[in-house]
This record gives sequence, structure tokens and C-alpha cells, in this order.
Amino acid sequence: MVTLLGISGSLRKGSLNTALMQAAAALPADGYRMDTAGIHGIPLYDGDLEEAEGIPAVVTALKEKIIAADGVILFTPEYNNGIPGAFKNAIDWLSRPSSDMAKVFGNKPFALVGASPGNFGTLLSQNAWLSVLH
Repeated sequence: MVTLLGISGSLRKGSLNTALMQAAAALPADGYRMDTAGIHGIPLYDGDLEEAEGIPAVVTALKEKIIAADGVILFTPEYNNGIPGAFKNAIDWLSRPSSDMAKVFGNKPFALVGASPGNFGTLLSQNAWLSVLH
């Protein structure tokens, strides 16, 4: 069985992207299942905080979910024509320490999807993610 992990990059209660993720996770599936996660509770990245206290438990828990998954789907909003700061911040934490990057991100397929009431959806956000995920 293939395990996918959906991560919503929105903090809003009424998020379209969280709703899209939950709808995708609820679809009947043969051969795969989709777990879900969010980015609530992840502090702003601060190298001094990392040095003093290590990786926050909420980040470690999300890392473990990513590592356990066969693939990850990022459900991304678009804020000001780009990546939501809170979502990029989560990725910054997930890449720490740098020695964990291969374990968390290496050889793992990532997909981007997004929902927006605007005419262009989340096209600009998804384009901005490409340089982060490359």
C-alpha cells in the first residue's frame, strides 16, 4: 500500500486548501491511503532557537510523517502572488539540521496543488515553489 502525506500550508480555519486536502484524503482508494498534516504551531525559524533548544517537537513530528510517506502533496495557498510565509517557514525548519535533508526530502516525490477563488488559482504560488523544491 502506498502512503501519501498531504500537508496544508494554510493556518485559516476556513481554508480552501485544507478542505481540498481533506476531500482528497476521504476519496475511496485502491492501493494507497492519504494521511494529512498541517503547519500549526511551528515557530518562526530562528537559528539561535535551534541552537539553544534544538528542533521543535512539532517539526520533528512532521518530519517523521514525511519520512514515513511514499510521497507528499503540498496543498498550497497563494499569498501576494507567492508562497505563504508560514508554509515556507515550515520547510525551512524541516530542512534543519542540514544533515536530515536527504532523509526527509531525498528521493521522495512531491506534488503541488492548490485552491483559490481567483481566476488563476494558485499558479504563481506553485511556480514559486519550484525553486524551493528543486
